[in-house]
Amino acid sequence: MLKRLRQALRIGNIDARKGNTIVINAEKLERRVALLEDGVLEEYEVEREGDVNIVGSIFKGRVKNIEPGLKAMFVDIGMEKNAFLHFWDAIPAALDNGLEEIQRQGRSKKKGRPKKITSKDIPNLYPAGSELVIQVSKGPIGNKGPRVTTNVSLPGRYLVLTPFADQFGISRKIEDPQERTRLRRIMQRMAVPEGMGIIMRTVAIGKRARHFIRDLAMLLEQWEEVEEIRDDNPAPIRIFEEPKLIERTARDFLTEEIDQVVCDDQETTEEIKQIAEKISRRAKRQVHHLQTQQPLFDQLGVQKQIDEAFHRQVWLPCGGYIVIDETEALISIDVNTGRNRGGRDVDRMILETNVEAAHETARQLRLRNVGGLVVVDFIDMRHRRDQQTVYRAMKDRLRRDRAKTQVLQISAVGLMEMTRQRLNESLRETLLEPCTYCAGRGKIKTTMTMSVEIQRELNTVLSTHREEVGDVIVVVNPDVLNRFKSEDASILMELERSHNGRLIFRSDPGLHRERYDIIDAQTEKSLIPG
Repeated sequence: MLKRLRQALRIGNIDARKGNTIVINAEKLERRVALLEDGVLEEYEVEREGDVNIVGSIFKGRVKNIEPGLKAMFVDIGMEKNAFLHFWDAIPAALDNGLEEIQRQGRSKKKGRPKKITSKDIPNLYPAGSELVIQVSKGPIGNKGPRVTTNVSLPGRYLVLTPFADQFGISRKIEDPQERTRLRRIMQRMAVPEGMGIIMRTVAIGKRARHFIRDLAMLLEQWEEVEEIRDDNPAPIRIFEEPKLIERTARDFLTEEIDQVVCDDQETTEEIKQIAEKISRRAKRQVHHLQTQQPLFDQLGVQKQIDEAFHRQVWLPCGGYIVIDETEALISIDVNTGRNRGGRDVDRMILETNVEAAHETARQLRLRNVGGLVVVDFIDMRHRRDQQTVYRAMKDRLRRDRAKTQVLQISAVGLMEMTRQRLNESLRETLLEPCTYCAGRGKIKTTMTMSVEIQRELNTVLSTHREEVGDVIVVVNPDVLNRFKSEDASILMELERSHNGRLIFRSDPGLHRERYDIIDAQTEKSLIPG
């Protein structure tokens, strides 16, 4: 199957079977971005007309009320629901544990230590009615409002500017000691304003000092514009908006590792080229406009991979499969050997299936944009070394995830627990809505269940209206009527004999299987209460 997919990933001079390719589909109502690695879908994002993504946006808000019991306050940011600010998110930032702190050179040490601010101080710092600058760290999900923080940051291409936190840091995803030493020296020589800090992103690997100086200058200029809007307008107001999908894609994905960018819209292609030109000449040369007779995602085999990725059951290359079930706060993933028999070496077969399941789990979490608590039920492994292999495989695959993750060791019963940061609604919640037929349950009542319920209701109705009702019409779904005719006819005939009129059954193809009506044939009124 994968071979057939990859054969479809070549059009003219564009070959998406090798290297890393960004595929962009831009239409009037929707924009989609897919990242392919050697032809395999690894990242997928969708933005629709009218969508409002406020994660990363900065607001000047006003404290509406403080809830000491929740250790939180609610902030008016001009939206339908007030933002939730936990006291801990209002404390001046401690260094992110995903960073290595860099000692800043050329700074005189201040005499004495400033008073340490704790959560008890927050109500006094931000009383009800006060204004403050906050950034959305988590978008509204379900009936919950957005979550915000006072630890504001502005992301650039190579750096992240922290206007209110005087810290230097390097992403721990940059592992090479020599590269970290080189970047550390560059940071220490950079002219960052007093009271501000910078963080080097993973894409900083191999870049020269001039790239960081230019990025810092752009970020400082951007922050000046934010401050100007903040000072000239009353709260609540948005003072910085996170870029749209296309610009975010160029900023976050258009790195040296990307071999080509393919887009099916000429105007969007030119927009990407303008952004890429600021990055490098090479990046601009990698951007191509490609017009095809079929939709681009279909032509390059991306759509087929998207459709398969969002099934409840996802097959693995070895013949095993995983089953993914999403709930509001928990994602459960079950691993099965499926068609993978593995010959005589059962332990090796189980390890192979579990390792592939770990890789696919990490991929699926990114593709579906799901988060919260994730529990993976791996196939039981006898040897601890095999469990460690699977654990390392999961950790390694999660390194490429931009959301924060935390993974625990496999437990004695074969379960791996992990958490993944939730920033927005999952892709399923964005693209789908509850089924009007099953009301989101994913299942409907069987015909036998409906037969039992209808017979029970008939008994109640007939005994209640024994003297006043003659013939009764029972309207049901055709599936239920078939059940009546084939299996329950004798029971219904006995019920009819106990009544002084006939039971007339009619089917309505437009009637939901779980709906029915019992009608007085003479008055044509329903006999079911309510």
